[in-house]
This record gives sequence, C-alpha cells and structure tokens, in this order.
Amino acid sequence: MEFLPYILMGLAVFFLISRMKPTAGVRQITTAELKQEMNNKNKQFIDVRTPMEYKGNHIRQFQNIPLNTIGNSMNKLSKDKETIVICQSGMRSNAAVKQLKKAGFTKLTNVKGGMNAW
Repeated sequence: MEFLPYILMGLAVFFLISRMKPTAGVRQITTAELKQEMNNKNKQFIDVRTPMEYKGNHIRQFQNIPLNTIGNSMNKLSKDKETIVICQSGMRSNAAVKQLKKAGFTKLTNVKGGMNAW
C-alpha cells in the first residue's frame, strides 16, 4: 500500500508524456518552416482551436475546424493533399493529426508550438 502513491504518480507522468509525444509518421514543423509553405495550393491548413480563439487571432490560410468537431468534418478534407494542423500550443493539433491518421490521412504535418510560437 505504501507504493500506491508512487505507482499513481508514475502512471500520471506516463499518461502526460504519451499525450505530448509526437505522433509517428507525422511531420513536425516550426512556425518558421510553416511560413515557407503558406502559399502552396496543394496543402490544406486546419486550425483546431475553438471558434473564439480562432476569431481572436488566426492565420488567413487556415480553416477553423475545432478539435471536438474534426471527426465529423473529415469529409470536407482531401486525403490527397497534405494537411497542416495548428492549435494554440501544439497539443490539440497533435491530437487532431492522430485522429486524421486513424481515418486514413497519410500526409500530415503538425505545427510545433502552435500559435504561441507564431
């Protein structure tokens, strides 16, 4: 019983690290690298923040599809185009690319640091 708090703390740390770990097979780019790709018409840009966050500040090329609606909005996206995903810090966009990957999207890019780094 005296080890239970350590076990729980270890599980919590493992859970946090696994959530923050980049998704395998997903390209990770910086905001500086993103600027090089902004005018490419063969890419689709998705901002998964809430509509309020998006309205407050967003990058013109990015379409707002909040993370909680991405599952229902995948039919609006092309699996043939590279999908570049951004959020505020990179956590929600990482969760979004995991969902997109499970749905069969293969050309996925996550913006490290998100809008905080922009």
